[in-house]
Amino acid sequence: MKTYASISDPSFSPASTKQRPARGPVEYGYTDKTAELFRVHTPPEQQENSSPGRIVRLDRNRVLVASADGLLHLPYPTQGPVPATGDWVWLGHNTAGEPAVVEVLPRQSALSRKRAFEASSEEQVLGSNIDIVAVVVPVDRPLTHNRLERTLVAAWDSGATPLVVITKADLADLADDVVGEVILQAAGVEVVTTSAEQGDGLDELLQHIPTGATLVLLGPSGAGKSTLINALAGHEVQQTGAVRAGDGKGKHTTTSRELVPLPGGAVLMDTPGVRGFGLFDADEGMEEMFGDLETLFAQCRFGDCAHQAEPGCAVQEALAEETLDPRRWASYQKLQRELAALARKHDAAARRAYQREWHQKVMSADRGQRAAERYRHDQAEARGGKAGKRRKR
Repeated sequence: MKTYASISDPSFSPASTKQRPARGPVEYGYTDKTAELFRVHTPPEQQENSSPGRIVRLDRNRVLVASADGLLHLPYPTQGPVPATGDWVWLGHNTAGEPAVVEVLPRQSALSRKRAFEASSEEQVLGSNIDIVAVVVPVDRPLTHNRLERTLVAAWDSGATPLVVITKADLADLADDVVGEVILQAAGVEVVTTSAEQGDGLDELLQHIPTGATLVLLGPSGAGKSTLINALAGHEVQQTGAVRAGDGKGKHTTTSRELVPLPGGAVLMDTPGVRGFGLFDADEGMEEMFGDLETLFAQCRFGDCAHQAEPGCAVQEALAEETLDPRRWASYQKLQRELAALARKHDAAARRAYQREWHQKVMSADRGQRAAERYRHDQAEARGGKAGKRRKR
């Protein structure tokens, strides 16, 4: 059973960063590299006694933070960006003298997606300071190629290293076929095949997670993430649930993103099953995932080729010669349209903000001009009144 320090616990006394090296939560990924990050980003001046911490989980009204002295349930910070699971933070005290998050450090990496509802163009940060994004692919259901490509694009764009983890390899006779398809589709990305129930592939997976590194598991509900976490942790950390036989979907046994320390010194971030993954500003990820298409674009006769019916189009030639998979080309086009639509929404929002700002400036200038005219009028009347008095004399 986990125990949490109270926010009014008088024993909480962060180490002074000026008197000795800052102590941090080692089991949650605090390393020499992280200590250097804290040395570069010093705490606020008014926080003389501060210590490093890491956001373990976001709850409704509190954040669960790991410190060198244990876990703390603290209020959300009142200033700065909204924290995300995995953020490194400075811990200090609020004006009442209670332990508090006083600053969120800049993120070294961030896994983001567009918020789930269609009309939104806002970013949702799923996790930060991640070293490896493991895309979980179960073999007991048909492989969704477009979904795998979409998730790998986001993984590349996060700044972390993508990894594909195939689960439930003991449940399907076609596991070898699925593995072959994934390796072909995820070119350049390491693929690890596992069976958490049998303990197969776990050692190979752990080899991809250095001490102090943070791994996030990303996949649909029922993909076996919780079972895999329990196997890696060596004890039951997450509850597991059965998968429906009708549609292969599972119940969300994980309800929030949370950091889980692993015995070898690495950290694992579990995430709820992701039904959809709307890309958010993923240009770098697109280049990594579809680099072969970028090479084809450079071979087109015209620099502004639309890759439709233009003569000398390398893309159309590759499609005709069957060296380019039509599904892959269609997936690329769909993702590009999605990113373009998101950019237009951002541009529209920027235009509205600019128009509001310009309107406020015009109104302010108009008010200033009217005030100046009233002032000149009052001054003229005052001078006229004085002149009239002198004539009467």
